[in-house]
Amino acid sequence: MSLTDSSPEQIAKAASVASTSLAILPSSVRNDALGAIHQSLLQAKERILAANAKDVELASKAAADGQLSQSVLKRLDLSRPGKWDDMLQGILDVRELEDPDDNGPTSQYFSCGAWLLSALYGTVGKTTLKTRLDDGLVLERVTCPIGVLLIIFEARPEVIANIAALAIKSGNAAILKGGKESTASFLAISTAIAAALSATAVPNAAIQLVTTRDVIASLLECDRYIDLVIPRGSNELVRYTKEHTRIPVLGHADGLCAIYIHSDADHEICTRIVLDSKLGYPAACNSIETLLIHQAALGTHLPAVASALLEQGCTLRCDYASKSALTASLPANQATLLQDATDEDYDTEFLSPILAIKTVAPPAGSSEDVAITLAVAHINAHSSHHTDAILTSSPALARQFQVSVNSACVFHNTSTRMADGMRFGFGTEVGISTNKIHARGPVGLEGLCIYKYVIGGSGQVAADYGGAGGERFKHEKVELP
Repeated sequence: MSLTDSSPEQIAKAASVASTSLAILPSSVRNDALGAIHQSLLQAKERILAANAKDVELASKAAADGQLSQSVLKRLDLSRPGKWDDMLQGILDVRELEDPDDNGPTSQYFSCGAWLLSALYGTVGKTTLKTRLDDGLVLERVTCPIGVLLIIFEARPEVIANIAALAIKSGNAAILKGGKESTASFLAISTAIAAALSATAVPNAAIQLVTTRDVIASLLECDRYIDLVIPRGSNELVRYTKEHTRIPVLGHADGLCAIYIHSDADHEICTRIVLDSKLGYPAACNSIETLLIHQAALGTHLPAVASALLEQGCTLRCDYASKSALTASLPANQATLLQDATDEDYDTEFLSPILAIKTVAPPAGSSEDVAITLAVAHINAHSSHHTDAILTSSPALARQFQVSVNSACVFHNTSTRMADGMRFGFGTEVGISTNKIHARGPVGLEGLCIYKYVIGGSGQVAADYGGAGGERFKHEKVELP
């Protein structure tokens, strides 16, 4: 890793050159680099947390003056319970993952002269498709790194370690540009990582932390060298990124997540799941902002859920039906806290202990799946297609919901907070994508790889095939080990 104040074009060009060298390093060398990063961060813990405390102190003053949101402040703090340990464990978890680009001898084409071929083709790829086009003519689809990643982020100092680990493991170069509110944290973490990588074979320019101010616009113009942009931060940052670059962008602008409680949901799990989904970490993008409730569950399920939320200081903004039901069932001291929801509330990412509640009211006598259809219609119209969940005892209704909701993650009887790379077993993540191409949901190692097609031949040319008397392709599928 290098701390750089070079020009944007120089940074991008250096990363592009380094990505080629990084891609052909053996997986054992890349894994050793991750081990070195982990050890260096562990040794630098006190220095990093001290730097982070300075950032938090300045950010707290900015938040008190109304210049910084509370959600950004919470994301900045590395001393939050479990955050430091999760960051370090994520590096080790990534190291232990199967290399997405390492296929070993299972590929006949790549097994011969592998390192010479890897220099030509970018990496020794994992074969995901193999077809015998003709005798002595074999087609393979193999995984490979994307190339150069540009990650722009606000707060979130742990992102440096997350991205460095995933980039090195997947063979991608990475350029990181952090927000000013976490400058001291970024410098401390990057210094520790740079010290670790200096003793490894990872190219210095493979992971670069940009210290120059006001370079984002120029970096977004470097489409000749940068292959993918990943913005992590506010809606404004994500939208700005998408509007000012020709480079593909992976990410999401909002975290408008919802839970739908069906009339047959298990009473015992509803309160636990909703509390975790809303109050486990309200500033997280996988926290719910809307609770949909079946009309028949207004008196059976909602009171216990609402009471528990109110007890923990959550503000509830209710539609007419849910407010009426809660007013009649909750103690007077809680009922007076209920607020009226507006249409805007169902399109708002609160990132705080505020929850909008809406009733799903199917016509009398209609079948169960009509309620699912109505809940899905609301979610598809108002959510950000990040993560949504249904609580129901019916596997069939759950499947209807999961197939119909157009989101990257769709859960049944579990918290939306499960939408996380570490919890998915990815080690860590570069972010969560709501894109409909390439990677969706928590983006880990596999999401940072694409593929290429390679052919091993023995002198064949296209003119040999087709036409009267020409050769015919065999197109025989070859089973993979």
